[in-house]
Amino acid sequence: MSNTDASPAEVDCVASSFAGVLHPRDVPLGGPRAIRVRRTLPQRERSLIGAWCFADHYGPHDVRGGTGMDVPPHPHTGLQTVSWLFSGEVEHRDSAGVHAMVRPGELNLMTAGAGICHSEVSTAGTSVLHGLQLWVALPDAHRDTDRDFAHYAPRPRAAGGVTLRVFLGELDGDSSPVHTFTPLLGAQLDLDPGAELTLDIDDTFEHGVLLDQGEIEACGSVLAVADLAYQGAGHRQLHLANRGDGPARAVLLGGAPFDEQLVMWWNFVGRNHDDIVAHREQWQNYDDRFGTVDGYVGPVTRLPAPPLPRATLRPRANPEV
Repeated sequence: MSNTDASPAEVDCVASSFAGVLHPRDVPLGGPRAIRVRRTLPQRERSLIGAWCFADHYGPHDVRGGTGMDVPPHPHTGLQTVSWLFSGEVEHRDSAGVHAMVRPGELNLMTAGAGICHSEVSTAGTSVLHGLQLWVALPDAHRDTDRDFAHYAPRPRAAGGVTLRVFLGELDGDSSPVHTFTPLLGAQLDLDPGAELTLDIDDTFEHGVLLDQGEIEACGSVLAVADLAYQGAGHRQLHLANRGDGPARAVLLGGAPFDEQLVMWWNFVGRNHDDIVAHREQWQNYDDRFGTVDGYVGPVTRLPAPPLPRATLRPRANPEV
C-alpha cells in the first residue's frame, strides 16, 4: 500500500522510551475520492515496534457504488509489506510477476528489498473493505535482497472465548512458517464479550496491541479503534480483556528492538538523505530497479513521487518522554 501523503515528512525510525498509547491520524488513500485510513505508525513519540515501522487501519468502508481501493503502481524499497484483511478482497499485482488476492484471515507478505512496484485494487465483488496494511523495515544486511512474495492462511484456534490466528512468528504454541529477516510476531485476537486472557510472551520483544473493533483493555488502558498500546521489552506476560458488551478484535505486533537508524520518506526506507533522493530519481526515471506491473487498469499508469522538501532529509529522533 502506498503512503499517498502529498507532502510526506521524513521520519527517523529509532528506539524511544515512550510507553503508553499511540492514537491514529486520518490520511487519504489513493486520490481525491480516496477512502480514508487511520495511521498509527510512525509517530514522533514512537516510530518502531521491533521492525514494524508503519501501520494503517482502514474501514469498515461500504464501497458499493464507489471507487473502493484503487492504488496505481507505486514503488517500495528496504521493507516488507504485510496485508491483513477483516472483510473484502483486494487484487495485488507486482513487478516480480505476482498476481494474488488478499482475503480475510490470509497473510500476503511482499518483500521489496532493493526495489519493487505494485498495485492494489479492491475487487468488484467487495461490498465492505476493512483491514490493516503494515510495513516491516529490513535490516541493513538484507535491505537489497531480491523481490519476493509469501502467502499464508493461519488456522484459527479458539479457547476460553478467544480465537487466535498467528500469521507471523510464534505465540501460545502456534507458529507461522513465513520467513522474516528479524524476529517478529503478528497475530489476530478475537475476544468474546467478557473474555480475558494472559499471554506468555517473549520478554526480549517489545509489543503493540492495535485495536480493530470493540473495547479492549491492554497495558492498563482501554483502547479506541486504531489505538496502539505499547509494552516494552522485559515483560513475560501480556494481559488483554474485552471491556465492552460485544465482540472485540485486536492485532498483536511484536519484535526484537530494531537498533538500526532508518529514514522513511513516502514509500522508501533508506539510511540517509542520499538513499531517498536516489530512489525517488530512479522511480521518476522508470529505472529497472523497480520493474513494471502488468495487468493494472486504471486512470493513471503509476503514482508519481511527491516533490522532495527543499531541505536535506535529516533523521528526527523520537523524543525521550
